[in-house]
Formats: sequence, C-alpha cells, structure tokens
Amino acid sequence: MLQKFINLTLLVLFGSAALSCSKDSNTPTTPAVVPTVKIENASLARTASAGTMHFNVSLDKTTTVPVSVDFTLQDGTATSPKDYTSASGTVTIPANQSNAEVAVQIKGDPTDTRQNNLEFTVQLSNPKGCTLGVSSAKGTILTEDGMNFTTDNAGYSTPLTYPGYTLLWNDEFSGNSLNASDWNYETGNGASGWGNNELEYYTNSPKNVFVSNGNLVIEARKEAIGGFNYSSARITTQNKKAFTYGRVDIRAKLPKGKGIWPALWMLGSNITTVSWPACGEIDIMELLGQEPAKMYGTLHYGASSATHGSKGTSYTLPSGTFYDRFHVFSMEWKQDQIKLFVDDNLFLTVNKADVGSSPYPFNAPFFFIFNVAVGGNWPGSPDATTTYPQRMIVDYVRVFQ
Repeated sequence: MLQKFINLTLLVLFGSAALSCSKDSNTPTTPAVVPTVKIENASLARTASAGTMHFNVSLDKTTTVPVSVDFTLQDGTATSPKDYTSASGTVTIPANQSNAEVAVQIKGDPTDTRQNNLEFTVQLSNPKGCTLGVSSAKGTILTEDGMNFTTDNAGYSTPLTYPGYTLLWNDEFSGNSLNASDWNYETGNGASGWGNNELEYYTNSPKNVFVSNGNLVIEARKEAIGGFNYSSARITTQNKKAFTYGRVDIRAKLPKGKGIWPALWMLGSNITTVSWPACGEIDIMELLGQEPAKMYGTLHYGASSATHGSKGTSYTLPSGTFYDRFHVFSMEWKQDQIKLFVDDNLFLTVNKADVGSSPYPFNAPFFFIFNVAVGGNWPGSPDATTTYPQRMIVDYVRVFQ
C-alpha cells in the first residue's frame, strides 16, 4: 500500500493520460527542432486535510518525439515532511504535446494556524530533447488566512477588581468572533484618509480583524484593495457602548515598522451633531511604528477645527518595545480630570483648567475606537524596512466605575 501511495503522489498528468515520473527504456531522442521547457509557480490554500499542488511544465513548441526533464523538490520556509511530501523523478512530455504536470502532496493542518505563507522550490535539470528555460518554480502553501493565531502572553497585566470600583463592561475576546452587540466595523478609506491622508483601506474581513485564543487581532497587510495598497481594520463601539468617567484598562501588544500607526482611543458620542474636535478625543494610546518603544497619550478639544487644541505627552519604556510583550494602557477619568497610565505608571494628567477658554468636552459619554492605520500625516509612509503583516493584539478592554 505504501508503494502505491508514493506512485500516486508522483503522477505526471497530461491530456487524459497519466505517466509515472520514473524513467523507462523509452528514452527520448533529440528532435529536429529543440524546444525550450519551463515550469510555472503554483500555490494552494492549506486546509485541514491534505491536498495536491500542481505545477505546469510546458514547451514553447511541440515536437515529433517525446522529451523529458528531471525534477527535485527543495525546502524553503516550507519543509518536508512537515509541510509537504518530498519527491523527485522525471517528467516526460509525449510527442506532439506541450504540457505535463508535477504533482506535490501538501500536508493538511487541522489547527488552521495563521502564519506567513510557506514556500518550497521545484527544480528542473537534465533535459533530454529540450533545453531549460525557466528551470525552477516556487510552490506557495497559503497559510496567511488561518483563523488560529497564538502569541506569547508575557507582559504586564491588571486585575479584574479594584477597591471602590465595579466592573461595568469588559470584552475579554474569549469567543470565536467579534461581539456584534458591542462592536462596529468601519470600512473604506474615509474622507481624505480619515482626515489624516492614511494609505490603508479598512475592511471587515477576517483577514484583517478576527478573534483567536482570547485575543482580538487587527492585522495590517500590504495588498491592493479598493484602490489602495494596504488593508487593515478599524472597529468602534459607537451607538452600542459609551461611557463617562471611571477607570479603563486595555492590555495590548503593538505592531512596529515605519508608517505603521496603531491607536486605542475614544471620541465623544455627540460627534455626529457637533463634529470634531468639539466632541473631544481621548487618545489613550498611539504609537509610531518607527519608534516601537515610545507611545503617546493626547486629549483633543476645541469649538472648531480653527480653534483645535490638544494636551499630551509621550511615554518611553525603560527597556524593550511595545512589540515584544503585552502592556496595559489605562485611564482614570473623573469630572474635570483625566489621567493616563502605562503599566500603572502615570504619564499624563489633564485638568479642565488646562484647556483654557476652550469648551471642555470630557464630562460627557465617549465610545471606543481600535485601529491600525498605515501611513498618514503623522507617521509618514511606510518604506522598504517595513515588513508585513503587522498586528495589534488586544487581550482585553475593561471599564470600571
């Protein structure tokens, strides 16, 4: 049975017939016109069960005699036998035909693990009756859309209870999908890149936002979509969950890279009637990916864009980066005062008196926004050093009063 399985795996298909990849006594002879052989790249989405990836081998012209070429498989980020079944053999293209296939058995993954796509190489050699044109092809096992994502849980954490506070609302992201009773998806690029000339297109696709192993994951990718070159996600609790005063804790691990701009923030619920910045904005956490150890907290206010004002500062970790491990971004919010913390270290206090003559908008309901932007006026555009995908991973958000 084992030999039968191996022979089936190494079938070379052409037309309605099938040839074994092993050599036989009918060695091709040199044709009058020598064709050039090439092999094409192939890909296959990994599923829970095994599958077969097909590589097309073709000639630029047919001949009156059969031709052949040997092939071997070479590991890359995909390795045998973990990801595919190693094989070698000979592809024979019969007389008066121009195509054949190399079939490679791909291993299944019942865990549906999300990781960077895996690659291996099919290498051609020893042509008989033909010459080598494109002699190698990449085989890509598509694993980037898996729904099972794991990450190291190391880092700072905060309790579920505080003296004098009651847990009013929380999302521990313990299910298999985002809770539609609490969260909305905002899609597209907004007006002028959400007012910041951002370069991403926000989607509601599980490629960009999903829940796995107790975490919310917002993933920015470099891909063409909606006329833009990057995709990401932006979610809000607008018209579903809004809060005034209390303590907020958000445990998260942040992305990095030039032009990557994650944010955990809030807007006044009256934005649809008074617009920004009159509604107020509380940036609990913003980070510029080119400075992965430094984050910013800022409050925005003003009766109109012409009178926009802000109060904020930055916090730099004493060691490591916000990409390396989880940190907790907190707010203590009471009438006429807001304090921001990182890992319970106070770094910003804003009082009503600090906004001067501007209206103070922070004694009213606010809703949450979580997003990862790409590019924009503040971080600038990504460059060649920026790698993808980049992920913001949120363990929990908790509101106490």
